[in-house]
Amino acid sequence: MDLIITVLGLLALMVGGISCQGVYAPPTVRIIHSGHACNVEEERHTERVYTIREGETLELTCLVTGHPRPQIRWTKTAGSVSDRFQDSSVFNDTLHIAKILRNQGGRYYCKAENGLGSPAIKSIRVDVYYLDNPVITVHQSIGEAKEQFYYERTVFLRCVANSNPPVRYSWHRGREVLTQGSDKGVEIYEPFFTQGETKILKLKNLRPQDYANYSCIASVRNVCGIPDRSVIFGLTNKTASPSIKLLVEDPIVVNPGQTVSLVCITTGGEPTPTLTWVSSNDSLPQRSVVKGGTLTLPAITSDEAGVYSCVASNNVGNPAKKSTTIVVRALKKGRFWITPDPYHNDDNIQIGREVKISCQVEATPPEELTFSWLKNGRSLRSSERMVITQTDPDISPGTTNLDIIDLKFTDFGTYTCVAALKGGGIPEISIDVNISSTTVHPLFFSFLVPPSLTVPRGKSPLVAREGDTVELECLVSGKPKPIILWSRADKEAPMPDGSMQMESYDGVLRIVNVSREMTGSYRCQTSQYNGFNVKPREAVVELIVQYPPTVEPVHMEVRQGLGRPVVMTCRVLRAHPSRVLRFEWLLSNRLLHAGAFDPHKDETEYTIRSLNREGWGEYTCNVINEAGAGKCTFQVTGKAYPPEFYYDTYSPLWQNRPRVYGFKLQWTQMNPGAVDRIVAYRLGIRQVGLQRWWEQEIPVGDTIGKGELMTHNLTELIKPESYEVRLTPITRFGEGDSTIRIITYSAPINPHLREFHCSFEEEAICMFTQDKNDDFDWTRHSAATRDTKYTPNTGPSADRTGSKQGFYMYIETSRPRKEGDQARLVSPFFNIALKNSYGLTNPSAYCFGFFYHMYGKHIGTLNAFLKQKGQMTLEAPVWSLSGNQGDRWKQAKVSIHPTSSFQIVLEGIRGPGIEGDIAIDDITLEEGECRDPPPNISANALSTSSHIWLLCTTLVLTLLEGQR
Repeated sequence: MDLIITVLGLLALMVGGISCQGVYAPPTVRIIHSGHACNVEEERHTERVYTIREGETLELTCLVTGHPRPQIRWTKTAGSVSDRFQDSSVFNDTLHIAKILRNQGGRYYCKAENGLGSPAIKSIRVDVYYLDNPVITVHQSIGEAKEQFYYERTVFLRCVANSNPPVRYSWHRGREVLTQGSDKGVEIYEPFFTQGETKILKLKNLRPQDYANYSCIASVRNVCGIPDRSVIFGLTNKTASPSIKLLVEDPIVVNPGQTVSLVCITTGGEPTPTLTWVSSNDSLPQRSVVKGGTLTLPAITSDEAGVYSCVASNNVGNPAKKSTTIVVRALKKGRFWITPDPYHNDDNIQIGREVKISCQVEATPPEELTFSWLKNGRSLRSSERMVITQTDPDISPGTTNLDIIDLKFTDFGTYTCVAALKGGGIPEISIDVNISSTTVHPLFFSFLVPPSLTVPRGKSPLVAREGDTVELECLVSGKPKPIILWSRADKEAPMPDGSMQMESYDGVLRIVNVSREMTGSYRCQTSQYNGFNVKPREAVVELIVQYPPTVEPVHMEVRQGLGRPVVMTCRVLRAHPSRVLRFEWLLSNRLLHAGAFDPHKDETEYTIRSLNREGWGEYTCNVINEAGAGKCTFQVTGKAYPPEFYYDTYSPLWQNRPRVYGFKLQWTQMNPGAVDRIVAYRLGIRQVGLQRWWEQEIPVGDTIGKGELMTHNLTELIKPESYEVRLTPITRFGEGDSTIRIITYSAPINPHLREFHCSFEEEAICMFTQDKNDDFDWTRHSAATRDTKYTPNTGPSADRTGSKQGFYMYIETSRPRKEGDQARLVSPFFNIALKNSYGLTNPSAYCFGFFYHMYGKHIGTLNAFLKQKGQMTLEAPVWSLSGNQGDRWKQAKVSIHPTSSFQIVLEGIRGPGIEGDIAIDDITLEEGECRDPPPNISANALSTSSHIWLLCTTLVLTLLEGQR
């Protein structure tokens, strides 16, 4: 007997199922598609390929399950290298790309994660189809002489079109289709190296009939509805490659601000060539104007100088190209330097020694550059003691030198170097070098002093705080005073302005908003320009940037219930100076604890032994050194965490009245034990688009467990409005964090169909439609509005609930209807739920049910059909009944097993007379096999429950037999 009880207990467990501890679940994901796909291959074991035409709309939706609600992210790979998928990932359920481009094809991944288990990832490959217009190019060849009298002239017509999938080509001459072998003078072949992307028509030894119009037709076999594209080329005895001529000089030298016009004309070519202009600067200037073969550049600048090319193309032979160079005159960057006697190893300038003054400018064009020298404003000519030379352009371009041999007192004065261009129109550059002195030494001139560099006392090392403005200083002396060049001395690193070297005329380097990365050594160095051309002088300045301690956490929220301990830790990551002086803990602005920082530790800690109401608030820990303070902030609160809405509720939306609907709202509580017990939830609801919230409290009796699913039914929601729902937990502390979700009404046709009900109470009749290929229509009707001239002895007197105001559908069989006329009512499409990501393991089962009324002596036939997607004709009915069934409503149920999206078709057939009205009402469609089918309908198979109880009875009898 004990064995029987044990077996029955196991059976009860099997029938009842196993209860879960909470509803938290890792994510699952499935990709569904809409938009303008022209084909989707659902391969069971390899991959899914979504084919779309270029320019159409791509729309992929990621359907996820899991709790908490998974976060969805779309990413892409395997596309164009330069295509970064809009430069970021897309965090959205639906990926929408309008007017998709060819480089946006590739593999798209949908990743869902909610912190439980591994992320769920599915992918689909998007193949973008396109076909560009084909282009014909023509190439001619003339063979060598054969036996001194015969020349072979061969023409190649090459057809190219970019496409996906690969293109197929066909050639026509006039109306004649050309194929390989159809004409001995024609060969058609696809070069191996082009892998079928081109097709070449070879015309051997041109004949008179070869001069004709040739058509190349490119085709991708009408995939995605892409039509064939074609191009025509007329081959004549005048067909020739292009030739052009530029009506301008080369080079063209102009002054800034002038308008330049470049004229290009064609001198040959059939068909007439097309002229375009290109520039060595990647693109033509923005203000340029192209009209025919003329390019106009108004008010030209130095940046617009370069090579400009005219290109002529007519797809015969190679394009013709002619170029010219535009040179814009310019003078810039004048500078000088003084070189002591190069024959003596001395940096000083002495009486009787040689001195060289050098002057340099940058000139365009360099060959037009001229120099002249003045002394005290008067022209200076080259002589034995004053030698004027111009340096070899290959060694030092744009440089002139004035050598003063055997320096004398009479050489005092101002020397001016004047640079100009021969063509004029450009302002001259003048550089003055002043040689004068009030003190004359018989052997040494004090007015020319070699440079020297020193760092002022107390300026190195220079200590500053992060964010300050600092000035690094080198004192420079010498006549003339040289330019100072600043650079990093300790490492190869850019200066604060981003360059490797900075110039200073007063020896000061000014840095605004100095940062810790700028700590290091800086070199100041004399430049040879605008100074002595001697060995550079240099010095080094040390910069030390102090900054406050960097600490963590910068901000942390601590949630805790009353009476519990709280520990807060502030950690120092780095600081300069690294010796931290002190710390202080504050609640709001009230000092709690302060002291010296332990040099052997990198953190400080504050503990609340038992949290009370006064302990809630913002705690601050300041860690302080000489440069300032680093701050850790802790927000100690008793706020409850937000609830987590449950999005996987089975059939959450229901309809029990015509104009309203209900919604089963379910949620769990995030970390319910982190704070005090939740005593209630504040529920807020408002219609989307309106401002007013309606609120109510939902009391909570017991302590909420982690993962415990809570339910609250929302009723009286108005069709078809959407609602915003806000849920806020309440504890002794007060309100916690809220969570908001949107509830959207949808007709009971879901991507995963579970339950559908239609009572025809609304004029939309649940999206049912009348078949356009039948003989007449079904009529929506109620007994309260029945015509007084209705046919007696047939049809219902109320809807199936007995209401005179209720509606139903029926077929009116009065004249002009005749026997055999058919009326068909077609349901909307229902999408079946897939068992896995690739397809069905077993066909899904649904129970289709409805109420019918078939009363009258002329009743014909009522049929129910299952019509699956892609099915052109109706197969045998899944349910059928004929003849008078009495003046009452009866229910029919039948199990159906669709393998793809499907519709239900209800067909009424008129009988032999007018007393043959057939009515239907309360259509239902539920997931699963039919249970308890009506007595008048035979079930095709035993229900699941029948199998279980049969198994139970068999086991019990077997065990009893064993006991005997």
